[in-house]
Amino acid sequence: MKITLTVNGDDYPLDVEPRRILADVLRENCRLTGTHLGCEHGVCGACTVLVDGKAVRSCLMLAVQCDGRSVRTVEGLAGPDGEPHPLQRAFSAEHALQCGFCTPGFLMVAAGALEADPTIGDDPERVHGLVESNICRCTGYEPIRRAIMRAAAESAALRRR
Repeated sequence: MKITLTVNGDDYPLDVEPRRILADVLRENCRLTGTHLGCEHGVCGACTVLVDGKAVRSCLMLAVQCDGRSVRTVEGLAGPDGEPHPLQRAFSAEHALQCGFCTPGFLMVAAGALEADPTIGDDPERVHGLVESNICRCTGYEPIRRAIMRAAAESAALRRR
């Protein structure tokens, strides 16, 4: 099927098999390899991207379902000048990554949540629930929670200026 994916603001006219998952198309056709495939069953969250601003598991979504929709991957987090997103800075500052395999998924689920509700970072229980949605085998989750709360606080400070 002929589709056009809009990924990180760029259009990708593609001819894809109807059964191809979004994660494979992003990695192989769009050459955006930041989206990682872990379990391929929607459990681990490593493949999380934003589709029309909502976090989705790209291993469970068909690419054809995204025709004409906006897809945002971890490569689309940084600003146009390459300035890291507040979440990326916070993950680094809080040592919220070790092997890095799960990091793109955590960044994207957090970005979607913070963009939908910037106050989520004010509530440790809500951040805990957000972090529970993905699997990390290295960090123990606490640095990830701290990073999300730090990024939320930094973003709130920027909005107040």
